[in-house]
Amino acid sequence: MAKKHKLSTVARKVLREKEDQYIQELANRIEEYDTKTSKATTFRELPISEATLKGLRESAFVKMTEIQKESIPVSLKGHDMLAAAKTGSGKTLAFLIPVVEKLYREKWTEFDGLGALIISPTRELAMQIYEVLVKIGRHSSFSAGLVIGGKDVKFELERISRINILIGTPGRILQHMDQAVGLNTSNLQMLVLDEADRCLDMGFKKTLDAIVNNLPPSRQTLLFSATQSQSIADLARLSLTDYKSVGTADILNPADGPATPETLQQSYITVPLPDKLDILFSFIKTHLKTKMIVFLSSSKQVHFVYETFRKMQPGISLMHLHGRQKQTARTETLDKFSRAQHTCLFATDVVARGIDFPAVDWVIQADCPEDVDTYIHRVGRCARYGKNGKSLIMLTPQEEEGFLKRLERRKIEPNKLTIKQSKRKSIKPQLQSLLFKDPELKYLGQKAFISYVRSIYIQKDKEVFKFDELPTEEFANSLGLPGAPKIKIKGMKAAEKAKELKNTSRQLLSLSKANEDGEIVKQKAKEVRTKIDKMFDRRNQTVLSEHYLNITKAQAEADEEDDFMTVKRTDHILNEDELPQLIAPTSKRAQKKALSKKASLSSKGNATKLKFDEEGHAHPVYELEGEEEFEKRGDAESQKRDYLSKETQLMTKVDEDDKLIAKEKRQEKKRKRLEAIRREMEAAMEDDSNDEEGPMVATLGTGNLSDDMESDSESEIQPRKRTRFADSDSDSDSDDDNKQQIIEMAAPETIEDLESLTSKLLSG
Repeated sequence: MAKKHKLSTVARKVLREKEDQYIQELANRIEEYDTKTSKATTFRELPISEATLKGLRESAFVKMTEIQKESIPVSLKGHDMLAAAKTGSGKTLAFLIPVVEKLYREKWTEFDGLGALIISPTRELAMQIYEVLVKIGRHSSFSAGLVIGGKDVKFELERISRINILIGTPGRILQHMDQAVGLNTSNLQMLVLDEADRCLDMGFKKTLDAIVNNLPPSRQTLLFSATQSQSIADLARLSLTDYKSVGTADILNPADGPATPETLQQSYITVPLPDKLDILFSFIKTHLKTKMIVFLSSSKQVHFVYETFRKMQPGISLMHLHGRQKQTARTETLDKFSRAQHTCLFATDVVARGIDFPAVDWVIQADCPEDVDTYIHRVGRCARYGKNGKSLIMLTPQEEEGFLKRLERRKIEPNKLTIKQSKRKSIKPQLQSLLFKDPELKYLGQKAFISYVRSIYIQKDKEVFKFDELPTEEFANSLGLPGAPKIKIKGMKAAEKAKELKNTSRQLLSLSKANEDGEIVKQKAKEVRTKIDKMFDRRNQTVLSEHYLNITKAQAEADEEDDFMTVKRTDHILNEDELPQLIAPTSKRAQKKALSKKASLSSKGNATKLKFDEEGHAHPVYELEGEEEFEKRGDAESQKRDYLSKETQLMTKVDEDDKLIAKEKRQEKKRKRLEAIRREMEAAMEDDSNDEEGPMVATLGTGNLSDDMESDSESEIQPRKRTRFADSDSDSDSDDDNKQQIIEMAAPETIEDLESLTSKLLSG
């Protein structure tokens, strides 16, 4: 056993020595590799490890693209790099391969901490980078992690201390740096910024500065993007002093050629702003067998267009993706769109950078991008890796001249297309009907209108985006709104502040506010919320949202993006002194007159018919009639006579009808009264005949049982007659006679009772 253990130890030592020797040979090959004279076209010709080559081969990565040929050897030599290349040129592999190779040559283990940090501006791009890293690094022993917003923070905190390669968005990475105890960045080897120009802009400026301050200065930094910023201040922030500029010349020097792929067919159309949705819907209806992405300027517009088009059913599968969605919904939409064949995706610029969607046929830019760089990134979602693709941008007459000039400076010349009127379809009536029936859609339309106007207002290029020339009323009508919502603009400072806060981590923002004011933390600790409290705070998804209720009550407050623009509505303030005082009538006659409509009109005259104008003021009918129409029917006197005669005839007929109805009511009342008198007379005659029959006689039976039973049955069938009593006004003689004729006796129940009754009758 000891001998076997000794042999295994020796074997491990031999393997370790072989690996060290292989790493040394690999380092020598990298030093000897000449980036200028090399003509390598495949990954196997590069000085990289066998594990990485195996992962590339199994993932179907064999040949290199231009950016990969130029950047990977430079990165392997350990230089800082500023790389730029056209969209869809394979920049992700260009920085992932050097990251894996760097850690492999350094013999990195899980106990060495974080070795490489890759920062992406969007969650979707970070997820894509992580998926590619898992594919090519499947034979390596490094641990990789993905940290993005919308995921479970506690789950990430437990495992982040054992991660060697960390991929994430700036906000979540900074959050882990502040909260995770085991995250050690003092030994970091490489920092990679994908879409570096977006990471360095004002939205991520403070977050990225805080991240860089936690990193060691002795590291290798790689910056990749399709549109690169060479600002000295931005590069100094990243400690990027001695770096290599790598990439196609047309990116770093736009005068040498276009920055878009050669296989991309670009075109534009001139569309007035109110007709954009009509043209967009018509385009989708005529391209049902394609896969397209439609870019809009804001998430509110994406949501509105998706919901309205979905109800109108253009005949193709519709999807939407924007930054306001939950992470699960965004991930699911990305997966569905990647696997779909014929579909349309409405999206914001959240998917404009770096996302590799397979087989996209069309890229439609319904709203003009803020600059040429954004245009390049948008159209780069198609025509990737040498494949064919088409793009179309809709420009308003105000934007056409200025934006085309800026495209020409970058050697981009799209072709102008004309719209066939036969294929064009107007959807304005359908939108108006949808918004009229659904208040929630109307609210979305209002927010879409406000967000578009806001996006035009905050643009820096005022030569292209002319805020004062916006046809607001026509644009609102094209969205189906009855009128343009009122917008209050607070100023550009608020807009810049909103843009800075847009990409800030909400949790870090709340923590900073709480640290500035310690009382907030104490108040939250004191507040205890039970399950019942949470239950009453819930809202049904089918009920109108709280935002819409706030708008109707004039209590709407702007959210994070709209904090300098609001829908302004004010309620009228009524003073009690100005209201008419209602005094209750005191007399019964006054109360009856107040409650009776007919009685109240008797003192006020006939009612006057009024009509309301567009401003809501009441006018008599004749005031709203034109003078020409009035004169066509004759002079005033003749019209007056005709009107009076017509009304007189009408009133005469109504009076005759009323008299006839009153006469019928009187006759019916008289008939009922006579009928009642007749019934009383008949009853009195029957009573008189009964009085003339003489004294009452009691019969005890005939002696025959059958005859007695028949008589009893007949007596039960015949109704009993009521006994008439004499009135109190009758004379004493009649009273005495009645007393002699009537004998009061209890009903006999036994034989003894019958015998006593018989004796009394015989004696009487």
